[in-house]
Amino acid sequence: MKQFQFTFRDNKAFEKELKKLRQWVRGRFCSDLLIQMFTETADRRRIERACATVGRILPEALYAGCSSNGNIVNGDFSGDSVAVVCTMFEYPTTKVELLQYPMPPDAQESVAETLAQEVGKRPWVKAVEMLVTIRQASMTALCDGLSRIRQGVQLFGGGAFCEDVGGDDVCVFSKAGGYQEDSAVFILFGGEDFYVESFYVTGWMPLGIFMEATKTDGSLLMELDHRPAYEAYYKYLHIRNDEQFFNNTLEFPFLYRQHGIDIMRVPVANNPDGSLTLTSDMRQNVKVRIAYGDPWTILDSVWKEGKRLLEYAPDCVFVFSCAVRRIFWGNDEVGKETEPYQMVAPTSGFYTAGEFLRTGDYVDLHNVTQVIAVMREGEAKSRHSSEDFQRAEENFAGKVSMINRMATFITVTTKELEEANRKLRDLAVTDMMTGVGNRTAYLEKIRALDEEIDQGIASFTIFMFDLKV
Repeated sequence: MKQFQFTFRDNKAFEKELKKLRQWVRGRFCSDLLIQMFTETADRRRIERACATVGRILPEALYAGCSSNGNIVNGDFSGDSVAVVCTMFEYPTTKVELLQYPMPPDAQESVAETLAQEVGKRPWVKAVEMLVTIRQASMTALCDGLSRIRQGVQLFGGGAFCEDVGGDDVCVFSKAGGYQEDSAVFILFGGEDFYVESFYVTGWMPLGIFMEATKTDGSLLMELDHRPAYEAYYKYLHIRNDEQFFNNTLEFPFLYRQHGIDIMRVPVANNPDGSLTLTSDMRQNVKVRIAYGDPWTILDSVWKEGKRLLEYAPDCVFVFSCAVRRIFWGNDEVGKETEPYQMVAPTSGFYTAGEFLRTGDYVDLHNVTQVIAVMREGEAKSRHSSEDFQRAEENFAGKVSMINRMATFITVTTKELEEANRKLRDLAVTDMMTGVGNRTAYLEKIRALDEEIDQGIASFTIFMFDLKV
């Protein structure tokens, strides 16, 4: 597997790069050629002209792409509006195929069912990349349907976006279905000698106390702790329920557990009654916290994953990173969180409106998250040693420097408060004379067991002692 990445500003430059690629392909065996294009504007005329150029110069190539909030080329943010990633598959057993379906909000379930059927007909499929127009609609029906695709098939991808994070001018396109504004493109990968792995990285840390989602309705979060949901943002961050609410909350997502993993969720709309619209359904009674970005935690996470990839030895790395992460770092610093992957293999991707990933039995839509997919053909051939994989000392500047200092302060004070609360908690449930749990501890344990009985998972024995002195 070989990969070529470039950017272009006009069609003449695009043609020149494609002709160079054509010469390279003709001199080597190529089982499939996939060209992915990511553009910051959903300019239909420009996109269709680019697709026609690919069809004319490389008629055998598959092509697909979407609008984005910015692009990742060679492991760093690209300042150019259009990025092109050309992946050449060299093993004769490797297969790549494109599928594209119109997908208005009420068609999510049928699209997922159709894709599951198509994957079922192709036992060679090992992975599916998704490019989806999200548009503030709940993606729960799509994710639930995709979760039924046969076990072992990895699913990952991103939501199409645009240069303006508050905008809704998005699209996807491919050789299979052309330019569409409410649609999903699926790229199927597989074959005997094709290997793929996918995972996610957050780096955002919990802030403040747990709150309970006391009233929800699908993707509508109505109340937290029996108060209008937006009030949590006003109480802790002084963010008002006005036209700037979306922009002000972007870097402070909700953090909670779903399907056994951490999920972050950014409200995509605030409503007059104080409820918040999310991109996926939230269960009632789930415990929620507000989260914040910590530069050191993020970098520790991506470097840890990058080092792990050394053993996997991928041929290429695809990154689907939330646009919020670009906003958080700024264009000059955002490349710090993709640099480790580029040190392992050619790294490309785009900044998204949401990130899809299958973890275990479930497909989830993430926000403020980095989803990474790594691929190779053939057995692993290590290209780098762990000794070469060293992180340089970071010197943050500007906004990120201030965020880093504030994150350090929050982390230290939070730990101190948690330790103080733990001690107070221990005193509240411990008998001072005997050091064992008191009546409060007993009642809390009984309540917890009662919940487990309701869920059918309780297994316990109770012993009671009365000590007299």
